[in-house]
Order: sequence, then structure tokens, then C-alpha cells
Amino acid sequence: MAALPELPVLPDVDPRRVVACTTSAPAPAAGRPAVYWMHRDQRVHENFGLLHAQALALRAGAPLVVVFCLAPQFLHAAWRQYAFMLEGLQDVARQLHALGIPFVLLQGDPGQEVAAWCVAHRAGVVTTDFDPLRLKRQWLARTAEALAVHGVALLEVDSRNIVPCRAASAKREYAARTLRPRIHRLLPEFLHTPPAVQPHPHAFAGDVPTVDLPGLASALPVNRSVPPVPGLRSGPTAALAALQEFVAHRLRDYDERRNDPNAEAQSRLSPYLHFGQVSALRVALAVQAAAAPRETKEVFLEELVVRRELADNFCLHTPDYDALTGCPAWAQHTLDEHRQDVRSHVYSLEEFEQARTGDALWNAAQQQLRKTGAMHGYLRMYWAKKILEWTETPEQAMAFAIQLNDTWQLDGRDANGYTGVAWSIGGVHDRPWKGRPVFGTIRFMNEAGCRRKFDVPGYIARMAALPEIC
Repeated sequence: MAALPELPVLPDVDPRRVVACTTSAPAPAAGRPAVYWMHRDQRVHENFGLLHAQALALRAGAPLVVVFCLAPQFLHAAWRQYAFMLEGLQDVARQLHALGIPFVLLQGDPGQEVAAWCVAHRAGVVTTDFDPLRLKRQWLARTAEALAVHGVALLEVDSRNIVPCRAASAKREYAARTLRPRIHRLLPEFLHTPPAVQPHPHAFAGDVPTVDLPGLASALPVNRSVPPVPGLRSGPTAALAALQEFVAHRLRDYDERRNDPNAEAQSRLSPYLHFGQVSALRVALAVQAAAAPRETKEVFLEELVVRRELADNFCLHTPDYDALTGCPAWAQHTLDEHRQDVRSHVYSLEEFEQARTGDALWNAAQQQLRKTGAMHGYLRMYWAKKILEWTETPEQAMAFAIQLNDTWQLDGRDANGYTGVAWSIGGVHDRPWKGRPVFGTIRFMNEAGCRRKFDVPGYIARMAALPEIC
């Protein structure tokens, strides 16, 4: 195999964020546009993929173009997720237009369409977002192969993680305690504000069709039975407003009240972080600068930085992150030993989806998911573990939990979600506990434990009072 080219060291982006996916020269020839293929990080600012593309373009005196390819079928995403994403992309397109950077919206299989567009418009270099998910890795591999035929470099840039995933660790980490010191050792090198994307001085001469996102939205062949969440705004502008509201009004209570679903102390930033409409870097810097107790800020940053980056580490180094085979051997063994245990109840996917179990707390959590597109983090663990308890096999439990999460959660289809399900059902990043029927030595949760932490009847009543939208 030919040696990968030496990446240029540019002042705007730490080279540890950048991986060359092809052996082509990573710089555009004069006049040939630099293309940033946006998919995971749907924003302009604190976007190192876009910054790197602009730095390459400016060095070559070349145009800069942002391309986004809308895949009509993406895992279990429904109209709820597509509507949120499309509204956000309208905001992105407006911000890019103000900088003189064209925004091109494609449709179809990104593994084909992005390379075809880049070749047709004589792109000189392409940068894109880092993503550990299997489908995205497949898109990336096919695009890199197609571009390499034409001598065009594809560079993958990690804008999702504050400490780049590959820089933090080159292997699957056992638990947060093994990744944490690696993250903390490198964090000071990366926890600073990057330069802003500048108005681009070199115009793109190619055709840029007007983006009709409302018209496109009405024609998308997606599952319309899962409606958008009423009143929830999307996009980088809305994300920054949500961040400011959290820091000003709820961060101070995060440490003491974050595990109480009735306290409303969580950040509510998950959808914006999932769609890349705000960067974890921007959130971390805002929290660091906030007038809140140091211990509270440290607890929040543990979740934002260490736990989120642990999820990316797991998915990158575990191709079967969404299957029982990706779980540790001890967990697979104990679940296998208890396959034949009698279940107190066995529910169908439809019964789970419609919140028709015999457990009022579980039903309330599912109703929160259906009605708001979110579920409190503590309850999401309880929710997933009960699915293990009430399905025929652990494989079925993982499949049901992932489908429900990815269809109804705005932040589904994410490394955090897959890792959370694998933790709850398959013991990932956990250890063996006291043995029980069905669970074996997988950590157990029940309603009695929840009642010790929060007002369960109050939570059930609040969820029942939320208006129906489905």
C-alpha cells in the first residue's frame, strides 16, 4: 500500500484532528474548489472540517463549497428527525451565504452522490466530518475510493470531540476510568476557541441551485407517523440560545438535581449536539466561564466530554456496537446462561411503542419520548433494562431498544444511544453485579430504586398531562 501523504500543518486546525483517507495530495490545484462535505457537524462555527477546507482553499487561491447530501432513508429516522434537521440546515445555509460560501444540497446515497458531484465540478480536495457509525464509515469508504480514481484527496476531520477520538485512544477503552486520564491529559491542548470561518474571497463559478428546503421536506419519503415536537426550534442559532438559557438558569442545579426527572435540571442540549448544531467545545467553554460552583461544572463536563467521547471510542473500535456480539464476554456469557429463564411479561414491539406495558413508570417514560422527543437520562437506563426483562432474548431486547430510541428520540442514531443501550443491556463499560433471573450479572434496576431517587407518582402524572401529538 502506498504511503499516505504528509498532511499540511495549517494554523487553524490541529493536525491530530485530520486523517487522510486517500493517498492523493491533500491540497487543491489552483482554481479547483475545496469542498467541505457536511454531515455530522451541521454548523459553521467551531467546525474544524470547514475551517480546514477554507485554509486549504485560501492557500491555493481556490473557491470553497459546502455540500450536504440528504439520504432519504437513514437508519430508523422518521419525520420528527428530518424536520428538525432541515430547519437547522436552513439556518446553516443563511450563515454560509453571508460569508459568500455556496451551500449545495444533494439527495440520494451519499456514498455515490458526493463523489459524483465533486468529480463533475472538478473538486481539488474534499474534507468531511468524523463519524464512528458503521453506515457513515461505509459512505466514507465508497466516497474515498471514487475520489481516489480522480486523484482527489478525502480528509476526515474530527469536529465532534473536544479531544479528537483517535488522539485520545487508539483502542477500545474498558470504561470511563481508563479513558478519563487520557482525556484530561490532552484537554488543555484542545479546550480553546478556534478562529472563525472568514468571508471567502474566491467565488465558485459552478451552478448552485436554490435550496428549497420546505418543498423538499413535503416530498421526502419518510415515516410521517412520528411528528415533529411542537414549539422546539432547530438550528445553530436556536442551539446557542438553548445553551445560554441552560448556563444562566439551570447549570447551578445540575449536580444536585440532574438525576431527578421532575427537576428539569438537565441541559436539553442533546438534540443540538447530536445534529452538530452546537459544538461540545462551545458548550464546554460556556460552562467553564459560567458563574456556577466548580463541582457542578466538573460533573457536567464529565458527561459532556468523557462520557460522550467514550461512546465515540466504543463505536469506532466496535463495528458491531449495536449487537450483543459487541458486548464484553462476561456479559454475553451471563445473558446466554439465562436465556431460558421465565419472563414475568413478554411484550411486542408495538406494545412497547404504544406504552402499553403493565409498568406505569415505564409507560410514562415512553410517553415522554413520544410526546417530547426526549427522555430523562436516568429513566432511559431504567427503560432499556426493562426491555431486556420483558423480551424473549437479549438480541431482541437490543433490537427493540435501538429501534424505539432511534425512531422517537431526536438524539437517536448516535454513538451515545448505541453505547447507552449496550451499557444497559450488554454490560458495556460496566462490571458484573449480583446474579438475578433474566439479567444474570448485568446491573439491575427496578421501580423501588427509582422511588428512592425521585417522586415517581408525580412524574407519571406529569407525563400523562402532556398533550398528545401522535
